Amino acid sequence: MDNGFVIEVTNQAVKVALMLAAPMLIGALVVGIMVSLFQAVTQINEQTLSFIPKILVIVMAIVLLSPWMMETMTSFTHDLYVGIPQMVLNQLSVLVLSTIPF
Repeated sequence: MDNGFVIEVTNQAVKVALMLAAPMLIGALVVGIMVSLFQAVTQINEQTLSFIPKILVIVMAIVLLSPWMMETMTSFTHDLYVGIPQMVLNQLSVLVLSTIPF
């Protein structure tokens, strides 16, 4: 198996995973900081206060961005399935050329 293909697919998979997770993580981070500032200003030290707003922001991000997320995952999967036959053909050509005596 070609190591370059495996490394490239892994690299793309990590990029897609980070791209899909980033909006929800950034939203939760912003809400967490805002709630922390509110708690610091009002001197309320309730640990569970930020849980519900974070969950709501994550659910809203999933609902609003789900078409884009599905398109991104579908595109990655399509590119992966298109690349597998090319990788197999490259591997077969290497095997055939290596068996021909010169």
